[in-house]
Amino acid sequence: MSKILITGAHGQLGTELCHLLDEKGIAYDAFGSKELDITSQDQVNAKFAELKPAVVFHCAAYTAVDKAEDEEKKLNWQVNEDGTKNVAEAAQAIGATLVYISTDYVFDGTNEGEYQADASTNPKNEYGKAKLAGEEAVKSIMDQYYIIRTSWVFGKYGKNFVYTMLRLAKTHDHLTVVDDQVGRPTWTRTLAEFMLYAVDNQIPYGTYQLSNDDSCTWYEFAREILKNENVEVSPVTSAEYPQKAYRPRHSIMSLDKVKATGFEVPSWQNALERFMNEVGEDNGKEL
Repeated sequence: MSKILITGAHGQLGTELCHLLDEKGIAYDAFGSKELDITSQDQVNAKFAELKPAVVFHCAAYTAVDKAEDEEKKLNWQVNEDGTKNVAEAAQAIGATLVYISTDYVFDGTNEGEYQADASTNPKNEYGKAKLAGEEAVKSIMDQYYIIRTSWVFGKYGKNFVYTMLRLAKTHDHLTVVDDQVGRPTWTRTLAEFMLYAVDNQIPYGTYQLSNDDSCTWYEFAREILKNENVEVSPVTSAEYPQKAYRPRHSIMSLDKVKATGFEVPSWQNALERFMNEVGEDNGKEL
């Protein structure tokens, strides 16, 4: 029986975390939504009581930001608030430490500087509101917890902006990407490493913000992704590319608190390069 339990184990982050633990020879119990429905309090309580993990990495989340505005609004809240509450209550009951992943969407994106971890939140879309409700549930229920906010996530094991750009470049000569939203990309590997680092090093409990270092617009990110592809990339405004859900215009979260723990945060350019090399070596991956 392992000391670690992972929810959302088949998602982009959960899969990365499982691979990292495998590399380190660390045992764990991992569950996707079909094996463990976090919206079922009875299922969660039973599984946690049976396995009694010391650490719970709560990677399960609903992340379809636009659908969360209407057609799947209920599901968004069921998973991100109710599911997180169920996980937190079950973890607290057995004295476990909980690691909960949140988002830059808890902020409204009007701050021209960097958002500190203790800055006032003001989510403007349903996804951000539900993830913030999850944060508040964790804080009110748990004694031992890490809330880790992240942004612009990309990785080997899921759908993301990097794969989308690489795929579109194969069928288009010209792409347009928004240039008025600024943030920090996050490689799932970096995020998984910090999640494990926080627990291993017993850093102080609380709320942290982890992305890769430096910032960019989506357009700048796309240009770096496609620098070796034969495709032209042009900037557009968000108004020219309307989306259902509100996107924060300037959501740069401060990394100071993470860096103060001694964790080294690679730049997004470095992380992207390492990711691209890794994907390039895996010929079985379909972009």
